[in-house]
Amino acid sequence: MSKQDPNRMWGGRFREGVTDEVAAFNASIGFDQRLAGYDILGSLAQVAALEAGGVLTAEEAGALRQGLENIGREIASGEFTFSVDLEDIHMNVEARLTERVGPVGGKLHTGRSRNDQVATDLRLYLKAEVERATALVAALQRALVACARRHEDVVVCGYTHLRRAQPVLFAHHLLAYVEMLERDKGRLTDCGRRADVSPLGSGALSGANLPIPREAAREALGLSGLTQNSLDGVSDRDFALEFLAAAAICMMHLSRLSEELILWSSDEFGLVALPDRFCTGSSMMPQKKNPDVAELVRGKTGRVYGDLMALLTVMKGLPLAYNKDMQEDKEPLFDGVDTVAACLSLTAAMMDGLAVDRARAAASLEGGHILATDLADYLASRGMPFREAHEVVGRVVARCVDTGREISDLTVADFKGFSDRFGDDITDYATVAASLARKSQPGGTAPARVAERLAHWEKALG
Repeated sequence: MSKQDPNRMWGGRFREGVTDEVAAFNASIGFDQRLAGYDILGSLAQVAALEAGGVLTAEEAGALRQGLENIGREIASGEFTFSVDLEDIHMNVEARLTERVGPVGGKLHTGRSRNDQVATDLRLYLKAEVERATALVAALQRALVACARRHEDVVVCGYTHLRRAQPVLFAHHLLAYVEMLERDKGRLTDCGRRADVSPLGSGALSGANLPIPREAAREALGLSGLTQNSLDGVSDRDFALEFLAAAAICMMHLSRLSEELILWSSDEFGLVALPDRFCTGSSMMPQKKNPDVAELVRGKTGRVYGDLMALLTVMKGLPLAYNKDMQEDKEPLFDGVDTVAACLSLTAAMMDGLAVDRARAAASLEGGHILATDLADYLASRGMPFREAHEVVGRVVARCVDTGREISDLTVADFKGFSDRFGDDITDYATVAASLARKSQPGGTAPARVAERLAHWEKALG
């Protein structure tokens, strides 16, 4: 079915309207209405610029401001009716403004295109979402630090290749994620800094024909700078890509933590217990306690990766300046924003209720010969080349495996049977506590170092 009239916001060139199917396909109001508040802010900034440039009288500017503020209240209260026929949030707002204030509403779009309008809205939106995301990252950091503090004295087995490696403090392990998240905050903040410029005044692609002061709009928007090329101003989506890239890396970190929580809470590890409120049961097996939240965070990581790839693919072949393809920027961006926010929030809440089984933690230190590296370092400290020391200790481990013993079961005489470099102090040296204490270099797992880092993060995160 063909519509009777062309779209009154742009249809002067056309003799017939689009079909209902094309109208629905072309419209973005179903998802870009999320930008409504930012569109109002952008339009208020446009009023300020038009008034400063003499395009609007003070009376006209006042009428437009009042109309826009009233529309903002309509939207906030749910009274506003969004129309697919008007395609997007920009034309919905402008049409309603003209209904409210009359023909002067048509002056709002002077020197402005939907191209620079949507670029402005998206920057304002993302600037706010970056602030929210960094706050959620910091909240997760605080939850991890608090969990580390509760278990400051717990020693666990550290792994490489998912095989027992060396003893570490559980707090040290959690603080590794705090460091990762700090880098995530840095990436998000950097993205926010580059988003913090105003493209308003770029027009459709070449700038405005009228002397409308862009600086007046920038100041009204509270943005830090202006885009310096009108073509780039309307066609740039790097800031959205940067956010999704930062979000994808952050989700990778959350996924790694989730994987460890899933492993640690399994019957095979039994190291931690997840709060019941973050788990579900089985419809068939009454005994099950499934780590669904952690599994979903792990799964949703791929979703955010997909959001990033979707937008990269949209942008990869576009000539300058704006192309309708770029309407496809919003859904992956909005999805990435929502997904990373939910995952950060739920992971923080899950960490708040995490409990460590101290007996299982102690048991994890038995077996695996996790002090073998300490023995090699002991011999190296007494002048033996490390590669030779490595081989000597390898023979010690092989003997233990053959005889079903642990390194901690060996006597001084046993050690001296492998090398006369072993002294009478070796049994005191080869303990978990001594091993931890020796890792006192910056970044090590020595209790004193971990305590320092805990204190650092508690102060830094507030």
